[in-house]
Amino acid sequence: MEFPTVRPRRLRRTPALRAMVAETSLEARQLVLPAFVREDATEPVPISSMPGVVQHTRSSLKAAAAEAAELGLGGIMLFGVPSAKDATGSGALDPGGILNVAIADVAAEVGDALTVMSDLCLDEFTSHGHCGVLDAEGRVDNDATLEVYAEMARAHAAAGVDMVGPSGMMDGQVRVIRSALDEAGAADVAILAYSAKYASAFYGPFREAVGSSLQGDRRTYQQDSGNAVEGVREALLDIEEGADLVMVKPALAYLDVIRRVRDAVDVPVVAYNISGEYSMVEAAAANGWIEREPAILETLLSIRRAGADVVLTYWAAEAARLLRR
Repeated sequence: MEFPTVRPRRLRRTPALRAMVAETSLEARQLVLPAFVREDATEPVPISSMPGVVQHTRSSLKAAAAEAAELGLGGIMLFGVPSAKDATGSGALDPGGILNVAIADVAAEVGDALTVMSDLCLDEFTSHGHCGVLDAEGRVDNDATLEVYAEMARAHAAAGVDMVGPSGMMDGQVRVIRSALDEAGAADVAILAYSAKYASAFYGPFREAVGSSLQGDRRTYQQDSGNAVEGVREALLDIEEGADLVMVKPALAYLDVIRRVRDAVDVPVVAYNISGEYSMVEAAAANGWIEREPAILETLLSIRRAGADVVLTYWAAEAARLLRR
């Protein structure tokens, strides 16, 4: 019996061969660590639905940022958890508010060794839990929210942020934020636009992480899960308005959207491996149903293979350590 002379298995024989011909890489520099900092915390507070993830104190956040820099991560994305909220999210604008002081803390700690990024949204700071201010009828007021986002962008820039991540899905948010930053003399602050952010069932653990007060849902401003073309259109609009990078969120249930966006744009594409995706793997591993560490790396590699240049993931630091082995 004759066998073909072309045998793809030859290139799978050893780890060195497999690494040499690998089509997709996963490197620490491509990973960003989302981190929560809690205003009233005196020690890190574990998040029950996200094993291994905590709400940091200001001190423990600085230590996590320093470790992220040492591991060679691409960045750290900061989320503030305030001790008090109100209808307008005023804590987001307070120079002494938890997110603004955390930005300053981390920027002073890591300098240029790590990209300091901030979540530019009001949901953590509003008593109603929505991403913007509400009108008299209880609906999110797009244009009034943009005015607050502009102030928030200026506050983050003053605190020393390298990149802001507007995640509220308000129409025109990138244009307004870019204008506000430029007028404030912060033209070097980059914008990571949450362009294709879908209303998802996988955000549940994140709501615990930020102490969300949300009643109802965000389907009037986040995208419908059936719409892929819309995700591309939103990304193109954000680039036209001045976005430096664009994001698809969530990642695993929207790998097709990541690929469509990657094929359509000429800026870096970011994907957010969100809390529910993290917690599913952790729960399955805890029950002995899957092998945890290979599952982590396979998950992140799948997002890279779909076309993401950068991945936000709660496994960022651990994955970087695994990749050093």
